[in-house]
Amino acid sequence: MNGDCVDARREASTDAGSEGASGLQPMQVDAKPQSHVFKYSLNYPSIGHCVIINNKNFDPRTGMNQRNGTDVDAGNAMNVFRKLGYTVKVYNDQTVMQITQVLTAVSRDDHSRCASFVCVLLSHGDDGVFFGTDKSVELKSLTSLFRGDRCPSLVGKPKLFFIQACRGTDLDPGVETDHPSSDRPVRIPVEADFLYAYSTVPGYYSWRNTMTGSWFIQSLCEMIAKYGKELELLQIMTRVNHKVALDFESTSNMPDFDAKKQIPCIVSMLTKEMYFTA
Repeated sequence: MNGDCVDARREASTDAGSEGASGLQPMQVDAKPQSHVFKYSLNYPSIGHCVIINNKNFDPRTGMNQRNGTDVDAGNAMNVFRKLGYTVKVYNDQTVMQITQVLTAVSRDDHSRCASFVCVLLSHGDDGVFFGTDKSVELKSLTSLFRGDRCPSLVGKPKLFFIQACRGTDLDPGVETDHPSSDRPVRIPVEADFLYAYSTVPGYYSWRNTMTGSWFIQSLCEMIAKYGKELELLQIMTRVNHKVALDFESTSNMPDFDAKKQIPCIVSMLTKEMYFTA
């Protein structure tokens, strides 16, 4: 029998997609075709709010190192999103409870006059988790605050999270490839060429320069500053990936950490094209 069904293990009492014990038939809907618009509207009084969580100093009991260079990231992100028209607020050295309180309050705000929302998260991390100054919290518990059923004034609007944090302890040694504009092979990350915008792929370290900031946020801010008024967001993020992959390589006195590469990971559930200008 035809009909919609779920990809799940069959329960003993029902047969998904077929007539069940209640005798109900598969659901059908008669509706005329919709006309689709593939560009998010910026026709609002404000483009939106941008929240930056910037964690540099950590409780000594956590054993986590100071994140030197993160203030450069926070400053660059503040400037680039402010120039796009966002109302930016920076929160420094936040515990898990403070981060949760800040984002919960923002998610409960009225965003009906806003076109979008941006959140920049800068801290230590691991696979699936983000660190406050005192302990870790699941990233999903933070981002889910802005789901459509929990933040109705942002329903149908882009919610953009840029996350600079490690996602594990793997290191990318890179791999050589031929480059059309060079006689020599060029080293690129082994995870390359395979949109939440993570600084690195799951399982890997994320690199940060103590003077100039993280590779990812440096590249993100540069590409938005250059192309934010002309290109669609995913096009911009592809250029961010390109810059991180090709322009950066670690330098360390520790052989195991020297000459390593990085590739950001862009996970997109966007349903329309996102432009920062109309």
